[in-house]
Amino acid sequence: MADRPASGTLYIVATPIGNLEDITLRALRVLKEADLILAEDTRRTAILLQHFDIRKPLESYHIFNEHARTPALIQRIQNGLTAALVSDAGTPCIADPGFMLIRAAVEAGIEPVIIPGVSALTFAVSASALPSDHFTFHGFVPVKSGRRRAELERIAADKRTSVVFESPFRIAKLLAEVSEIVGPDTPLALVREATKIHEQILRGPAAQLAEQAKKVNWKGECVLVIDARDASDRADDAPRDEESSGNSSED
Repeated sequence: MADRPASGTLYIVATPIGNLEDITLRALRVLKEADLILAEDTRRTAILLQHFDIRKPLESYHIFNEHARTPALIQRIQNGLTAALVSDAGTPCIADPGFMLIRAAVEAGIEPVIIPGVSALTFAVSASALPSDHFTFHGFVPVKSGRRRAELERIAADKRTSVVFESPFRIAKLLAEVSEIVGPDTPLALVREATKIHEQILRGPAAQLAEQAKKVNWKGECVLVIDARDASDRADDAPRDEESSGNSSED
């Protein structure tokens, strides 16, 4: 057996957000070869590993222990450990743990290896049918009312597509707030249970979705895509016939 390197490797591995078939071949190889898998929730990650017959040690790494655990993990990697960090679903650091460990690794001279894959963010942007040449990701909307309103006011002023995550228990409230603060005619796309059996994508003006949400018992994490542009700017997206655009074939 070849000698182990003096320093190990830190892999940042994207995992499926629902459908287990969305995992990449590279991610499977890395998880099989790692000495240790760091998981946001070891119980959820164990389901993924069992499905693909991967038997590796699991340790928890989440927002409640990352401050305490990061220094020792960096030391272990420097001593030759190959560790793979995964979140419950999607890509670490995208509204999930990972930033602290990656920053500490870079500061210690360890270059993390990123294994890209599925993300609820990119899924929602693609599925929204809203402008995606420029967009802003806001993560989870704050829970406290003052900070929450301030965030939505920033979105209203941004005048471009914004993406937010929200709990199913607060999505009806969020839709009503978007209708009030950003505007009732604001085009929205609400993505729920992406890639799962009950995947649902709702599109429409804020007021309409807010009214619809009152009648639904929401389940599963939600992603809301918001087109906060002025109506005049959105009108520029409308198709024009050749004559109105000055490109008539008779010219």
